Amino acid sequence: MGNLTIHIIKRAVPGSRLSDGDGLRLDIDAKGRGAWNLRYTSPISGKERLMAIGPLRDVGLSQARDLAAEARSLIRARVDPLDAKKQEREAATAAARKAITFKDYAEKYIASHEAAWRNENHRRNWRNSLRDHALPEIGHMAIADIDTDAVLRVLQPIWTAKHETARNVRQRMEVILAAAKVERLREGENPAIWRGHLDHLLPRIKRTKQHFAALPYNELPAFWRLLAADMSDAAALLRFTIATAARYSESAEVDHAEIDHDRKLWTIPASRMKGHREHTVPLNDVALAALQSSRTTSGLIFPGSRSGRKMSDVALAKLIKRHTDTPATTHGFRSCFRDWVGDCTEFPREIAEAALAHAVGSEVEQAYRRGTALEKRRALMDEWARYCVSTYN
Repeated sequence: MGNLTIHIIKRAVPGSRLSDGDGLRLDIDAKGRGAWNLRYTSPISGKERLMAIGPLRDVGLSQARDLAAEARSLIRARVDPLDAKKQEREAATAAARKAITFKDYAEKYIASHEAAWRNENHRRNWRNSLRDHALPEIGHMAIADIDTDAVLRVLQPIWTAKHETARNVRQRMEVILAAAKVERLREGENPAIWRGHLDHLLPRIKRTKQHFAALPYNELPAFWRLLAADMSDAAALLRFTIATAARYSESAEVDHAEIDHDRKLWTIPASRMKGHREHTVPLNDVALAALQSSRTTSGLIFPGSRSGRKMSDVALAKLIKRHTDTPATTHGFRSCFRDWVGDCTEFPREIAEAALAHAVGSEVEQAYRRGTALEKRRALMDEWARYCVSTYN
């Protein structure tokens, strides 16, 4: 060791390989860039290995010798320097990754997955439920440290009082912690899993199905007469929603481009459907009349008060309350339609379900009906329109 000098290094030509002794050498590439390397015999495998010390621009001769001396000390202690460097890097990476907090990882998870989630409400509920219930308790904790006690601190205060919310929070924590394990940010069993774990620690609460309040179909014609006299944009949207038996999320975002006036059809893209399949709705006369009241010629047919935004479901809820004392919701008019079909018409069940965009039967049956039931559904929706505007009370 000690063969090289600063003068020799400065005079080195491209392609040179200059030895300083004891395995330390300076390699000059074709572009004149130098790099220090140490050749040694591994005390573990007995094989020759080459360890990079660093580029000449960053590591001078004296420092290169010091680093080579440190590596030789490890070799004398029967430690392979390259293995030691690898272990140090892995330990540093693991420590940095495991220091990620639940809050940071949850935000990363949501950002990378929310584009595939059903709708804006679903995305908002994900963020809000974690913000209100999980983050205050465990948001600051390293995701690697989240255990059963931490999960219970989140869930126990709301498990009985807000069970539906608590159930969603638990599922979302489970998904986030599972993803973190896949990314090797944590180890062990998932502390938010229900079956075989939390089901032994939290009481099992029977879920009760909540139904949307629906106007009885025998009250609809009287309600419709009041609605028809209402010239507001909200009334036009509600008339269209009722006439098509659509969901609020579908009708509130109806776009001019989705309407075929010549064929009297409304084609809802799969991206806006609950079942993620395109749905075609035959338009009856009252639905077409509602469309004609639109103030726009492109984009949303029934925009809200804020430019470019759909009309709020709150506006429709207030509208319903103005015209009836019977508890009712926008979504409930789908139940109103379904009850009317079953009680007052001879249309088959599968036609009624198809009109509501419900899946009936196998995938083959669904594909077949989608192509053949359109005219039968048109007859049904025309009869529904006649009922809506009838004088029946």
